[in-house]
Amino acid sequence: MLHCIPVGSLSTNCYILIDDETGEALAVDCAVFDGEYQSFIRGLGIRELKYILLTHGHFDHISGVRALKEAFGGKVCIHAEDSECLFDETKSLNAYVDYAPLLPSKADIILTDGLSLDFGNGEIKVMHTPGHTKGSVCFFIGNMMFSGDTLFKLSMGRTDMPGGSTRQMFSSLRAIGQLEGDYEIYSGHGEKTNLSFEKANNRYLRAK
Repeated sequence: MLHCIPVGSLSTNCYILIDDETGEALAVDCAVFDGEYQSFIRGLGIRELKYILLTHGHFDHISGVRALKEAFGGKVCIHAEDSECLFDETKSLNAYVDYAPLLPSKADIILTDGLSLDFGNGEIKVMHTPGHTKGSVCFFIGNMMFSGDTLFKLSMGRTDMPGGSTRQMFSSLRAIGQLEGDYEIYSGHGEKTNLSFEKANNRYLRAK
């Protein structure tokens, strides 16, 4: 079962996924670990997380990671290119904004393109999708795709911040557009969508 709560001043979509058969749970991104978010997780009956999956290293996706791990455990998973964001306020861009303090943390699992992680009776597949940041990734779990700030409904993530690259972004979007099958897409901000809709309607995904 998938649950979502918008967290922080930028309304980052923070996801909690519970495997229906095994009861294993994971989090995708953690903007701020405040009392509301903690109560939200406890209200789901979760005592421990298996993973904390991070789509990229910007402050509005990682600022609550250390507090979340201290409360619920979970192996912190992030791509190597963004791993220093977990303890570097400049690389996470936290130094330039009025946001929650970045409590330093570290990666337990370094993600690479094509990596698979066991979860429940299935797996998590990792796709490296640089463009928004050098270490941006998408996660695939069953028919769900967690796209972070790479792909939004009818839009794409910004590429004008440090580590961003428009060339890499369009290369990543082309790779996503070539995926077979359909996926429900859960992005870092805004409403959910699906891959078939984006292939037909998203001008960035269709761009050559």
